[in-house]
Amino acid sequence: MTVPLIRKGAWLGYLWCLARILLPTPSGRQRVNVLGALHAITHQVITVTHDTTINSESVVTLLKKLAAQFTDLPITLVLDNARYQRNATVMAEAERLAITWLWLPTYSPNLNLIERLGTLVKADCLHGRYYPKFGPFKQAISDCLAATSGRHQAQLNTRLTRKLPVFKPAA
Repeated sequence: MTVPLIRKGAWLGYLWCLARILLPTPSGRQRVNVLGALHAITHQVITVTHDTTINSESVVTLLKKLAAQFTDLPITLVLDNARYQRNATVMAEAERLAITWLWLPTYSPNLNLIERLGTLVKADCLHGRYYPKFGPFKQAISDCLAATSGRHQAQLNTRLTRKLPVFKPAA
């Protein structure tokens, strides 16, 4: 998962009022990029965080963290089709670490469980919040991700189900 969390403007949770309300927003475009892996059963989250862009070195770092964490289990990563994941360096490292790939169809973020974690992080850290400095913004995201096994466990148990909604075909 890559969730670019940008301090570009305010994320409004909701807004309805008779009087105009001005919200302070930060200037500039500092971002926190989180590349993460989510255990589908235990909901354990392993992340690599950067202030710069995510690239093949970031993915290799995540693969090494996963291999170190789960030494006794086979690892299968479910991935979307990001270019930095299909790099020859990344593929070679995954083969060396005995990590297998399961590629999702393109344009299907609803199948990727970690995207649901990304919406939880955005709702907890960004909606209706203003951070005057980049440091507290980054710390809020780190704290939210660290609380996945504590404060956010109940929300994750309901959001991260493996059941997909089934829609009836339109007539």
